[in-house]
Formats: sequence, structure tokens, C-alpha cells
Amino acid sequence: MPVISRFFGIVVTMYQEQGKHERPYFHARYSEFKASIAIDPPVILAGALPRRQERLALAWAELHRDELLDNWRRLREDKSVLWIAALQ
Repeated sequence: MPVISRFFGIVVTMYQEQGKHERPYFHARYSEFKASIAIDPPVILAGALPRRQERLALAWAELHRDELLDNWRRLREDKSVLWIAALQ
């Protein structure tokens, strides 16, 4: 599971899952919580995060939308994903 960013205890991953969601998305994990988050617009597709971490993950996705979409394309072309800067 390629990690593409980490910030404030949130681990962000992106990998190919056939048939799960058709929209571009990524996974965010915080402690025992997990969520799949759409990229454009950033919304929770499945799972849940604590309120604060959800807001941070959604804000990060908004700031890095283009990079996330680029990583999504890279996955579809069987290329490795690139690191995305953490929320600061």
C-alpha cells in the first residue's frame, strides 16, 4: 500500500482497487479509523475519520487536488505514485 503523505497522524495511501469506486480517490487512516476520500470534490466515500482528522484530510485534498489526480492517472498507467507534501 503506497504511502503518498503523512501529517498530524494521518497516513494517506493510494492504490488500485478494481471495482470499488469509479471516482478518483485515496485512503486516509488515523489510528483505527479509515476512510476512502474522493478527490474532486473531496468528500468521504466510505468509512469515517474523527471530525478533526476528517477536516484536515479534506483540506489537504483540496490543496493537492492536481497532484492527487496525477497520482490517480499514474496508477491507471501502472506507474508508481509520487510523494505529496504534508499539510503544515
